[in-house]
Amino acid sequence: MYIRRVRTRNKTTGESYFTHRLVRTDRIAGRVRQVTLLNLGRHFAVAQEDWPSLCPRIEEILTGQAGLLSLKPELEELAQRYAAQLLLRQGQSVEPGRGWHSASAGRSFVEVDVDSLEQLRPRSVGVEHVGLSVMHEIGFIEHLQSLGLNRAQCAAVIGNVIGRMAAPGSELATWNWLKNESALGEIRKRPVNTVLPW
Repeated sequence: MYIRRVRTRNKTTGESYFTHRLVRTDRIAGRVRQVTLLNLGRHFAVAQEDWPSLCPRIEEILTGQAGLLSLKPELEELAQRYAAQLLLRQGQSVEPGRGWHSASAGRSFVEVDVDSLEQLRPRSVGVEHVGLSVMHEIGFIEHLQSLGLNRAQCAAVIGNVIGRMAAPGSELATWNWLKNESALGEIRKRPVNTVLPW
């Protein structure tokens, strides 16, 4: 799996531009062919030097493997998003169009059949939210900052404390829980002013 940059021309305006695709090489009928897995679009903003680390991470997520190397938070978020899109394309989703309904009065409502929902890579968020709220109430995060810890160090301490509360275990077990089962890194709580980087 790799990212390919393709020159494309707008048939109407004649404008030439580049688009990006996530592709895989397959042997089909004895010939090697490139198969487009996902069109990443014209405005794909990931730097080319990050492509070799993004693609293996997507494959790791698809196969359920833990990441060997830690990525930048924005790359990890993209890898999770692209892997989820690929899983949806493989049919691991609810039937499209079921339960959609629009109402009048200028508002749009969505009617959802709860029994038809299927979770894709669910993560826990409850205990993480409670832990962060309590830390704010007692001034724990502000105290860490007053001790001179930078954002990454504060995030590591917060993750370890909440991880030990939610899923007691070794340091490696806590790391695996944070990376694979918890949504702590994605929680944006107004007083925190940061997204935790894991």
